[in-house]
Amino acid sequence: MRGEEFKDDYRRALAPELVRELTRRSAWRATGAVLADITVLALAIGLALVYWPNPLVLLTAIVIIGTRQHALFVIAHDAAHYLLYQPRWLNDLVGRACAAVQGLSMCTYRVIHRLHHNNLYGPLDPDTALHGGYPRGRRYLVRKLLKDLSGLTAWKTYAYFLGGAPALNTATKVALRPLDDTSPKLRAQARSDRNLVIVLHVAALIGFAMSGHLIQYLVLWVLPLVTVVQAILRLRAIAEHGATTDFSSPLTAARTNLGPAWLRWAIFPHHVNYHVEHHLYASVPQYNLPRLHAEMKRHGMLDGAEVIAFGRTLGKIFADRPAQKLGTVPNFGK
Repeated sequence: MRGEEFKDDYRRALAPELVRELTRRSAWRATGAVLADITVLALAIGLALVYWPNPLVLLTAIVIIGTRQHALFVIAHDAAHYLLYQPRWLNDLVGRACAAVQGLSMCTYRVIHRLHHNNLYGPLDPDTALHGGYPRGRRYLVRKLLKDLSGLTAWKTYAYFLGGAPALNTATKVALRPLDDTSPKLRAQARSDRNLVIVLHVAALIGFAMSGHLIQYLVLWVLPLVTVVQAILRLRAIAEHGATTDFSSPLTAARTNLGPAWLRWAIFPHHVNYHVEHHLYASVPQYNLPRLHAEMKRHGMLDGAEVIAFGRTLGKIFADRPAQKLGTVPNFGK
């Protein structure tokens, strides 16, 4: 239905049988990914409570909790693409739960993220304000990341994920909010979901306050969300799209970041580092992205694409001088 679709730009480049195999959902692998994140969260929170309020244990726990909260967001991202489970009701139930515990609306994000995929670096891409215009100088990005870690930018993130990320339609010169550019069905789902998320977190605050564990809840759940997660989201978004110089194709306007397992676990969980591949085949679930990468590489489809080590990406996005841009790029915010 118009207003719901995600583009698969290169679907015909690989054999149809291979694409069908790569896009097949696995309930076991999806469930395993969710349970792995929940297990680490439970262990980190449990240890922090056992040694409460040891500052070294708390600091370590906050960092680990933040990485797994971000990992659950990546799970919600897959659900936004309808990639978790074949039954839609189960896909949305798990995706909404993974997003809701973080104060996010998966249904609203689905609408926003569709605009990003279908208008990459275009005037309606709501993500351009975050990752566009790099490099802006080493000090600029360091200041932004430190501000994220201080919790001062969290309100902007939540405004974005709850549908308050307007884009300027260059044809009409009218600001268009994401929920204005979708089907009535998804618009209704998004509004209902975000209202439920708000009610859930108000209830959580009241519940933990009444139980006498409000401080623990704020330190071990809310604090990582408004600090660690914010910095990871910014760094990952800029690593995926920042400091690119040709916006004419996802091959060059997106970037795949390669690195060791610990780095992928911390910053690029659930194979989200294969970002070029994801933009080209948005219907492939995260656990099949490594194989998709190998197949695309074997067929020469990644020749000329931004597929580089994360260290090289850092050199690009932290560079002091702006890279020369090719083509027309909208004004950058944030």
